Amino acid sequence: MPPQLRRYYADERRATVMRTAIGRFAARGYYGTSTTDVAKAAGISQGYLYRLFKDKETLFVSLVDHCSDRLREAAATAAASVRSTVPQAVMDALTTAYDDVIGDRDVLMILMHAQGCATEPGIGEAVRRCYAKQVEYIRAVSGASEEQIRRYFADALLSNVLVAIDAAAVDAPWARTLRG
Repeated sequence: MPPQLRRYYADERRATVMRTAIGRFAARGYYGTSTTDVAKAAGISQGYLYRLFKDKETLFVSLVDHCSDRLREAAATAAASVRSTVPQAVMDALTTAYDDVIGDRDVLMILMHAQGCATEPGIGEAVRRCYAKQVEYIRAVSGASEEQIRRYFADALLSNVLVAIDAAAVDAPWARTLRG
């Protein structure tokens, strides 16, 4: 097989593994998901999985990076759609875009699992890189104050929890308070 074709095939298989792995890791977390599970679901051998990704942590870091990219792309689209230079208008659009991204439960759960296992060196670095990219991008496009940016992230983290526990389906005072 020519090198270009081999590279194309590997890239295609890597994409297949990523699509499969996001669902597996989202459902069972980093510690609860084995590379055997991912390889089997992707229809490849575990040995081939390790040719595509050095190890389980590298695969999971790739998923965190993918989710970070999704957040950044959504933020860019939202920021480009705002016709105002008022920072709060930009922040409101960014909040809506964020909520749309975490509406994909797999993305939400990868991000939450990643925070939960950020003591793993590569995963911790990926989580820090994700936050750094998001904060600096939002700072650049919004003109928001440090306090507005902190509030945005505080609200986003609360949104993560509310979506993860399906608080919208709970009719109780505590849930109504948290939903605002």
